[in-house]
Amino acid sequence: MNLNKAKKLCAGLPGATQDVKWESSLVFSVGGKMFAATHTDPKAGRISFKVDDDAFLALTDRPGFIPAPYLARAKWVQIDDLKAVSDEEAAALLRRAHEIIFGKLTKKLQKDITEGGP
Repeated sequence: MNLNKAKKLCAGLPGATQDVKWESSLVFSVGGKMFAATHTDPKAGRISFKVDDDAFLALTDRPGFIPAPYLARAKWVQIDDLKAVSDEEAAALLRRAHEIIFGKLTKKLQKDITEGGP
């Protein structure tokens, strides 16, 4: 998986914003709610993101994936070995993370994001 491609994908999703939290985490959010995070240092080579409840167990059983530190209870996984996932699979997982969080937003906020409102 190419981490730079993953960052560009996350930043380009509808309503996505990015900011730095906790001094060194680049966080991607939609509607003010996080869906993915990575280290600001590209050499760190890992990314964390929200997954469906049933996907959490399946992914954390795979080599290269672990429960995301501090966020595992909220069903987040971390890819520790970027070679463990293809660019295509990573893109699908990150799009799904965005969809999960987007689906939890209020209908008004969803509409504002999809229509390019405030």
